[in-house]
Amino acid sequence: MDQRIINLYDEYTHKPLSRETFIKKLVRLTGSVTAAMAVLPLIEVNQAHAAVTADDDLFTEYISYPGVPAEMKAYVARPKENKKYAAVVVIHENRGLNAHIEDVARRAAKAGFLAIAPNALAPIGGTPSNEDEARTKFQELKPENNLQNFINVFDYLKTRKDCNGNVGCVGFCWGGAMSNSLAVNVPQLKAAVAFYGRQPTADEVPKINAALQLHYGGLDERVNAGIPAFEEALKKNNKPYELYMYEGVNHAFHNDTAPTRYNEAAAKLAWQRTIDFFKKHLK
Repeated sequence: MDQRIINLYDEYTHKPLSRETFIKKLVRLTGSVTAAMAVLPLIEVNQAHAAVTADDDLFTEYISYPGVPAEMKAYVARPKENKKYAAVVVIHENRGLNAHIEDVARRAAKAGFLAIAPNALAPIGGTPSNEDEARTKFQELKPENNLQNFINVFDYLKTRKDCNGNVGCVGFCWGGAMSNSLAVNVPQLKAAVAFYGRQPTADEVPKINAALQLHYGGLDERVNAGIPAFEEALKKNNKPYELYMYEGVNHAFHNDTAPTRYNEAAAKLAWQRTIDFFKKHLK
């Protein structure tokens, strides 16, 4: 796949470009409408391709907790045994809570954690089935409300008899940025993992108490531009962190519903590092 096409799709999903503008640019890159339409299903995220982690040995449920301007909703998964578990907050991309992120939550549960995946769009009507509409809806979120809604999940976890009080988080893209923000704003957070997420500013770094694990794709120039300043601030403030660069892979390399950007080898390695990191800092 031409890297220019992958970069265009990244621009479309993050700028965001309008659908019409994206298609026009794709036609120019591919040479014709026919070629563009042939490429389109190869680059677009398709939830039908989400890996399905069996839940037969898991306890799962949908829950609500207080939010602003309305209640938050989340998907929960943990092992079936009724006992206390360390918790992992799983934070979605800029598409809202979907089948892929619920599957990631089940993967964390299979590793022995209480996983909770909040839906940022719940307080403003939920996640539209159309991904263009979902991405557009993110522009309606007020940053201060959105951050508070994710901070509130930590108060909710305190009310659960199956949580032992040790909490980490993992986020992807938009959720990676939120994972970094929680590290800045939640003192009791023990471990934060960010997959290709926007970095905090240098002046925010001193507030971080959590251990950090950071995953980046080597071809992800947009997000990677913020690494040097962030890493310099982490070192200056003696913050514990691990940083992994996966050469030759794109933004969203962990998302198995993104066919041209998903990289199985990098995704599996990064996820194993994530689980090992949580076992080290939460258990």
